[in-house]
Amino acid sequence: MAKIAFLTSSEGIESVELTDPWKAVADAGHTPVLISPESGEVDLFDHLEKSGTQKVDVELSDADINDYAALVLPGGVANPDNLRAVPEAVDFVRQFVTGGKPLAAICHAPWMLIEADVVRGKRVASFPSLQTDIRNAGGEWVDEEVVIDANLITSRNPDDLPAFDKALLDAVEKASV
Repeated sequence: MAKIAFLTSSEGIESVELTDPWKAVADAGHTPVLISPESGEVDLFDHLEKSGTQKVDVELSDADINDYAALVLPGGVANPDNLRAVPEAVDFVRQFVTGGKPLAAICHAPWMLIEADVVRGKRVASFPSLQTDIRNAGGEWVDEEVVIDANLITSRNPDDLPAFDKALLDAVEKASV
C-alpha cells in the first residue's frame, strides 16, 4: 500500500480536515504521514477552539515527494496562511502538482496552490472567501462538493469530506495501477 503525505503548519489546522482524511487513508490500508516544517506536535482546532495535537512524523526538510503517492492539504484559516510563508512547503506542493501526483486540498488549503502558482487554468473549489484569490491567480473558482482537475482534488469545507476522501482514495488507486 501507499504512503500518503499530509502537510500542515504547526498550528491552526482544522481538526476534522486532518483527522477525517487521515482515517480514510488508514482504513483503506495506506500509511498516512504527517509532515510539518518543525518537529514535535501540531495544534488542531475546531474552528477557533484548540481541540488537540498530533505528532509530526517527518520534518519537511527531511521529506522527499518520491516517498509519497499523494499529498493532502488540510485547511483551517491559519494553517495554510502560515504554511504559504514557508518557501520549502510551497516548493513541496509545486513538486507534487508538476510531478502529476494526486494532491487534495480542502477549505482554505487552496491558498497553498495559489502560492505555488499551480491554479492557472484549473477548476478549483474552496471556502468561498478564497474565490477572488483563485480567480486572480488564473483559476476558475467553482462552488461544488468536490472538483477534480487533472491531479488536483479540491473541496469547499468539512461538509464535503465524504466526497473529498473518496476522490482522494480513487486517485491514489488510479495512480498506483
